[in-house]
Formats: sequence, structure tokens, C-alpha cells
Amino acid sequence: MDIVSALKTYLRVVETGSFSAAAVDLGLTQPAVSRQVSALEAHFSSRFLHRTTNALALTAEGERMIPLALKVIEAVDALGETADREGAAASGKVRLSVPAPLGLYLSDRLPALLDAHPRLQLELIFRGEPSDLVAEAIDLEVRLGDAGSSGLICRRIGWTTAFLVASPDYLKRRGAPRSPEDLPGHDCMCYDRGGNGRSWRFSNGADDIAVRVAPRLVANNPVAVHRAALMGGGLAILSHIFVNDDIEAGRLTNVMPGFPPLRLPINVVYPSRRNLPLRVRTVLDFMIDVVRQDALMASAG
Repeated sequence: MDIVSALKTYLRVVETGSFSAAAVDLGLTQPAVSRQVSALEAHFSSRFLHRTTNALALTAEGERMIPLALKVIEAVDALGETADREGAAASGKVRLSVPAPLGLYLSDRLPALLDAHPRLQLELIFRGEPSDLVAEAIDLEVRLGDAGSSGLICRRIGWTTAFLVASPDYLKRRGAPRSPEDLPGHDCMCYDRGGNGRSWRFSNGADDIAVRVAPRLVANNPVAVHRAALMGGGLAILSHIFVNDDIEAGRLTNVMPGFPPLRLPINVVYPSRRNLPLRVRTVLDFMIDVVRQDALMASAG
């Protein structure tokens, strides 16, 4: 039995939740996938999966095997890279989880990365809330603000910049708020990143100011909020990635510039610094370079 191949198959079964879906991803037959997992269980004299006709469930031993299997695969990948460092090329799939604004910003630039690394594959996951990196086999995740689990490696790569905006039509009808205390009298629209979109936070240069809003519109996709703001739906806090061009063109107005929305650190988290595969390092370096090229994300000032 090729134990490394069996471990990779097992992880893909866990990720997809079925033998048949894993078989499609791996280009194998469903019986071949089942045989590899059964052989792995026999090798370690443990059952990793409870099998029923309709579902799979991890056993306690199966859960413990996930981080161990990832370490083995990372070590084998690192050995391959070390064996031929000069001729090494990034190859394989990288699963990258990012908040939607940054994901859209990256997507314009990803073709250049993929052209430079023909054997690299990238799965881009738009997600605002933290993931279980190990269980979901996510290689890199961008988190804004608190990076979460202390068991993860965290690298700060930049800072968010957002603006409180509204269309000229809305401001003509309702007037512009002068301070955060005026916001309860306005129509507010919230981009909700996993339950944290309804408390707006601002800074006056010395203090942080939090305002609880009762939004007229809530969406878990910033594109929807952006479009509604352009149509005069109300006030919204949106990333500069969405609104810079609109502000310059006069389609949206930067409201309360003396109280800008609080900036958050942009962190990249990943399970382990040790033996980080070349494919993952390549994507991480690409993200760092892209963020540093944007003046509003590169600086904390």
C-alpha cells in the first residue's frame, strides 16, 4: 500500500463527505477509493469512518488522524521540493479562503499567478467567518481583525480601509450625518461577515466609537450592498476596493470623513509554518505582494 496516497485519499473523503465525490476529485473509481481507506484502517488497526448507506461520520480515531495525515503529506511534499530545489515548480491545489472584497481584488490578478505557475491550481473560497482549516483542508485563510485560534500560524499582511458612503440622491433626500450619533436617524445597509456587520465602529483619530445600527438591508455579500448604495438605498460601510472609483466619479460620496470606519488588520492564518509546501508559499507570497502594492492596504497610517 502507498500510505501517502492512501492518506491523501482519506483526507479528500473527509473533505467531500463521500467516497463517490472524492473519487471524482481524484480521478479514481469509487471502489478504488473505498479500498484505499479500508487498507489504511487495516494498516493502523483502527476504524476512521462510520459508514452507512446515506452518510459518513468520523470516528474519534478518524478525527485524530486528520492533523497527523496533513503533517505526513507536508513532510513528503517538502522532501520532494528539497530534492530538486533549483528546478522546483509550484504544483498542486491550494485552497484559499478570503473575505469577498479581497477575493474579488485578488481575482483580477490571479491569471498572472497561474500563468507564471502552469502546474498550480487555486480554489478560491469566499468566506467572512473563520473556518476549521484542518477539517476543511484549507491551506490559507485571510481573517480580518482577531485571527482566532492560537494554534494557527498568523501573519499580518496589511490593513483594511473602508468608507461610509451614500449616493448623492440619498444625501439630497435625507441629508448627511455629521457624526456617528446621527446614524440611528438614517437608512443603513449592512454587509454582514458572520454576525459582525450590525455594529459599526469609527475612529476620530483618538478614540474608537461603536454605534449599533438597525439596518434596513442586510446581506452577506458586499456586492449586493454596493449595488443598493449606488441606487440610493442608504448609508453603507464598504471597502475601498468597491467604492474608490465611485467616489472619484461622484456616484458615491464619502460621508463623515472626520470619523472614518475603524481599520482592521489583514491576517493570513495557516496550520503550520514547518514544511510549508512550495505551492502554499507561492500563493502566500503572491498575496503579500498584491496587498503591498495597494497603498490603502499596505500602511497602518
